Amino acid sequence: MGILEKISQNSRTELIRSLKFFHKILEETREGLKEDPSDKKLQVILLETLIKIIESHNYMYSVLDAPSIPDAEYDKLFLELQKLELRCPDLVTAHSPTQRVGATSLVKFPQITHRLPMLSLSNEFDMASVEAFDRRLGEKLGTDNIEYEVEPKFDGLAVSLCYENGFFIAGATRGDGETGEDVTSNLRTIKSIPLRLHANSQNNIPALLEIRGEVLMLKEDFRELNQKQRKKNEKVFVNPRNAAAGSLRQLDPKITATRRLTFFAYGIGDSRGEGIPRDTHSNVMKYIAAHGLPIAKECDLVCSSAGLLAYYKKIEDSREQLPYDIDGVVYKVNDLAQQEKLGFISRAPRFALAHKFPAQEVITELLGIDIQVGRTGALTPVAKLKPVFVGGATVTQATLHNEDEIKRKNVMIGDSVIVRRAGDVIPEVVGVVMERRPDNAYQFIMPDQCPECGAKAVRMSNEAVVKCSGGLLCPAQKKQAIIHFASRRGMYIEGLGDKLVEQLVDAGLVRTSADLYLLDEDKLISLPRMGKKSAGNLLESLRKSKNPTLAQFIYALGVPNVGVTTARELARYFNNFSSLEKADVETLQKIPDVGLIVAQSITEFFIENHNIDVVRKLFSVGIELIENLDAQKTQDNNNTSLINGSTFVLTGTLPNLSREIVTEKIENMGGKVTSSISKKTNYLVAGNAPGSKYEKARDLGVTILNEGELLELIQN
Repeated sequence: MGILEKISQNSRTELIRSLKFFHKILEETREGLKEDPSDKKLQVILLETLIKIIESHNYMYSVLDAPSIPDAEYDKLFLELQKLELRCPDLVTAHSPTQRVGATSLVKFPQITHRLPMLSLSNEFDMASVEAFDRRLGEKLGTDNIEYEVEPKFDGLAVSLCYENGFFIAGATRGDGETGEDVTSNLRTIKSIPLRLHANSQNNIPALLEIRGEVLMLKEDFRELNQKQRKKNEKVFVNPRNAAAGSLRQLDPKITATRRLTFFAYGIGDSRGEGIPRDTHSNVMKYIAAHGLPIAKECDLVCSSAGLLAYYKKIEDSREQLPYDIDGVVYKVNDLAQQEKLGFISRAPRFALAHKFPAQEVITELLGIDIQVGRTGALTPVAKLKPVFVGGATVTQATLHNEDEIKRKNVMIGDSVIVRRAGDVIPEVVGVVMERRPDNAYQFIMPDQCPECGAKAVRMSNEAVVKCSGGLLCPAQKKQAIIHFASRRGMYIEGLGDKLVEQLVDAGLVRTSADLYLLDEDKLISLPRMGKKSAGNLLESLRKSKNPTLAQFIYALGVPNVGVTTARELARYFNNFSSLEKADVETLQKIPDVGLIVAQSITEFFIENHNIDVVRKLFSVGIELIENLDAQKTQDNNNTSLINGSTFVLTGTLPNLSREIVTEKIENMGGKVTSSISKKTNYLVAGNAPGSKYEKARDLGVTILNEGELLELIQN
């Protein structure tokens, strides 16, 4: 650890100690004000304590690159301070965080004074506040139909890029809004930032152009960086924003150059020259793009609060498909003359607003740690949490991955922990709020026996995972194997959920996945809360699942280390299941995505008599694989010019085919399946209850097919 890193670590340690003290004062003061809200002395103490806590977190976030709380928690503290200052305006000072933009710059970088202040945006979190924002601006401007330029709110690091006569000469972080850190050398390593502006259609190069934008790290690049960091036993970043900030603020630009950063522009600061738009913000964005700087393709124009909220919903729905993290959307009055008329408040423009999404990271209490046994026997520690709303759902448990992760994150039972949930991703504990650790917190000890069957729990020297040695004699492994078999990417048996699998295994009706196909109505209705209709629906789902693709079947078997992608590669290489069964390690390693470990897992799986017995039984109960999809690929591509190169979207429930089979068939014939409708979509395949995609496809003139028409297209 270098000198600067040691100073940073010592600073953080000292801040955590002081924060523990201030949090105690904060809670005591809040309790006191509940009894007497007008107590002036307590109001002053609360205000000063909030300021100290907020400034400490500002310093850790903006200067040390070591944030200790999620943005949502910081926003709560900031909002509490704002409300207190509104109630007690006589307590407001120029040094309050509400009167400033950011934090003091880090001393290790030279300073740059911004030509124009880099202000932050006011935040809102609910629809009513957005409607009030639109109404307030309408009253000020004398119109009820304001046009807004709308765009995603990047979760990155705000920077300013200065171009003189077309050449990039300097770049700085936002800092405190007035002064930022000179990170010019590091910004030069970012490939999406042109070192020389492109000439636009008028061939105008401005004398001065200051571009405002965000440096961030794409999700895929973030995953790759953390994989490399783990291999080198170096710091693993919590999220892409922290990774981007830490990478941009390296003293050695060579380190920044090894980490793939991306830049997106969102506006102009100072400027001089002919041809620079002075009418609308949307034209400014077009001008920026014409000079070779990237802007978000999701930018749009809308009118009124209804348009703002519709855009918010649209971006929220597509959030997980975006290549980068966002934490909301930004609304800006499009007309620049109207912007000037509306003006600014102390730290933000009146003409713009950030509408934030529900928090994906929150703080809650870790009540305990349970052990969950997976289908491969892996013992996974699971955090039992005080219920908390995060990422659009109430979460009561989260994964802690393994024993090493618990130690690395220094997690103790009783801690206040940061929980992250994004979309459908399993919630995970990403860190501990050290300043809130109680005195009675205690360490977790990994058990040496399986909690399900009592067999010895073993950890191999080259693995991070502790495993049960009980094999399929362990009831948990048996249940998890069946749940995996029935999953959406496996055999896709609708209606066969975790609880029903537990009932079937506990009742002795099912021992292996093959036994599922021996169930009948009498056996099913013998289970608690299982009526004839539910039993009939499940039996129909089982019937439909009997014709999986080869890739589906391989994945469903639950071969260790074989995921969806590997299963597809195996299916492409082997045209039938029997060839896969007989394959040796050397043959398997010729396949993309299959290394030595995966190859050994596959061969070991098919050596086990128990596994072979289950496979044979599955075929005996009526499983028939669609094994020739990939074998026909060349013929299909030569025969189906209408599918090859076309983009498909699937919506609704198809009567006879699963989405997995349809997707695989289309992809094997050279087509592409996406999740959202656009002008580039060639076909919408609509099943029962198709929803809004159907209407949008009609509006855009996209060809709509039912299942029969799709099959006819496939068969020419």
